[in-house]
Amino acid sequence: MPGKDLFMFLSRYLGSFQSLRPRAKRRGSNDSTIKFFFLIMLFTPSILASVPQPWQMGFQPAASPMMEGVAHMHNFLLVVITCIAFLVGALLSYVTVRFRASRNPIPSKTAHHTLLEVVWTMIPVFVLVAIAIPSLKLLFSMDKAQNASMTVKAIGHQWYWTYEYPEKQISYDSLMIEDKDLKPGQIRLLSVDNPVVVPVDTTVRILVTSQDVLHSFAVPSLGIKKDAVPGRLNETWLRIGKEGDYYGQCSELCGIKHGFMPIHVKVVSQEAYEAWVQSKGAGPKAEKPPSSSHPTNQVKDQK
Repeated sequence: MPGKDLFMFLSRYLGSFQSLRPRAKRRGSNDSTIKFFFLIMLFTPSILASVPQPWQMGFQPAASPMMEGVAHMHNFLLVVITCIAFLVGALLSYVTVRFRASRNPIPSKTAHHTLLEVVWTMIPVFVLVAIAIPSLKLLFSMDKAQNASMTVKAIGHQWYWTYEYPEKQISYDSLMIEDKDLKPGQIRLLSVDNPVVVPVDTTVRILVTSQDVLHSFAVPSLGIKKDAVPGRLNETWLRIGKEGDYYGQCSELCGIKHGFMPIHVKVVSQEAYEAWVQSKGAGPKAEKPPSSSHPTNQVKDQK
C-alpha cells in the first residue's frame, strides 16, 4: 500500500472514530473497544502480503512450516522476556521501598542466605532449559530436509542468482527487472525475469553456494536465510502449502549492487510445474547469456 493511500486510509477511519464520539457517551466503552480492535487489525502482520509493507510491524505471514516454527518461538520468547521484565521490576521496586535508608537506618549485615541463593540459581536454570528444548528442536528441523522430493541449487553472483534443477537438467539466471521495464503488478526491486518455480505441498531441498563473494539467500515469509559461500554448499529446505509469490533479497553485503539481487519464489500447482518443466525442455543445461548482459559489467559504466 503506497504511503499516500495509507495516509488516506488512516484519515478516513480516524475521522469515522471522531463521528462516533457522541454515541460513545451513550454506549459506554463500545467506542474504546472498536478502537482497540482497529489498532490490532492495523498492526497485525497476518493482514499483510508476503512482501514488505509500509508501516509493517512484526514478521511477514508464515508460509512454510519453518517460518511457523520461527514465529511460535518468537512469541514464546516474548512471553518469557515480558514475565522476566515484570518480575525483575517488581523485585527492584520492593527492594527500593522496603530497604530504603529512612526505614533501615542500621542496615543488615547478612552475607549469605542459602535458600535465596538456591532459588535465584535454579529459576534461571529452569528458564534456560525451557528455552533450549524448543529452540534446539527448531534448529534441528531447519537444518536438513527430510525426504525431499526435489532439489534446487541457488548460486549467488554479483549481482544476480543462478538456479539449477539437477534432476531436470535445467539451469537459468534470474535478474531483477529494472524500473523502466516494470509491468503492472510487478514489484519494484523485488520482481525478477525468471523466478524460482516449485510445486505446492512439496518438500524442496535448497542448496546454496556462491561463485564470487559472500551472498545470503533469504526469503522472510519462508523462514529461510542461508549464507552463500564460495566453494561451500549450504543446505536448507522449504515446503509451501499455498500457491502464490514469495519474495526475498540477498542479505549479505556483496558489493555496490547488493540491494538489487532479489529472490522470487513462485509456487504453482503440480500440473503447472510439470508444464513449466516441459517449457524449459529436458536435456543439456541452458547456456548463460553473454557476460556483457549481466549487471556485473554494467557497474563499470556507472563508475
